Amino acid sequence: MPNVRLVGPNGEMLGVVQTREAQRQADQQGMDLVEISPNAEPPVCKIMDFGKFRYEESIRQKQGRKNATRVQIKEVKFHSGVEDNDLQTKLRHIREFLGEGHKVKVTLQYRGRENAHKELGVQVVQRVIKAVDDIAMLEQQPRLLGRVLGCVLVPRPAKPTSGKSAQPSVPKPPRPAPATPTTPAAAAAPAAAPVPAPEPKAAVAATDIPAPVSSTPKETPQT
Repeated sequence: MPNVRLVGPNGEMLGVVQTREAQRQADQQGMDLVEISPNAEPPVCKIMDFGKFRYEESIRQKQGRKNATRVQIKEVKFHSGVEDNDLQTKLRHIREFLGEGHKVKVTLQYRGRENAHKELGVQVVQRVIKAVDDIAMLEQQPRLLGRVLGCVLVPRPAKPTSGKSAQPSVPKPPRPAPATPTTPAAAAAPAAAPVPAPEPKAAVAATDIPAPVSSTPKETPQT
């Protein structure tokens, strides 16, 4: 391949260059020229420390295997004539296995005369399925293989939880109305002082009123 599309060590695009030039730039930085997309036209190569890349990749793979949960199949055996105490103990073990994320294989084996009354074993298996129905679901329906009746239980998928609480909300009591301050009428406005009644004026006698003085002079008689 005469030309390659070169990518720098920090992910920067260096464009299409000749293969010799790309190898020269990788050698100058003390790194390797690694082909990351051979089917492209032209092929894409990146300058990187290939040894460091392999080491980091192995660390990521180990961490992923460490965090991965291994699902195992746990087997719990029953008989047609199982006692209640023994049944409750086995049911508790089934719940523990399902709580850990494992599958549970429930098997019931018929012995001797129990083969003549297979319905009793079916009742036991159905009772087990019903007892753990809240946390388990059937992956394999009960079926009879020879003298063994069995089924497989798997944990139910977890329901997505919302941000709100699952408990029913209790209605809050209504808030009391704010009390309006009441002021006494006397304090609201001062009482107005009583206005004294006007005193009656004294009557003026007509004799007391002076007669008007005439402004025209009197004529004197001529002799």
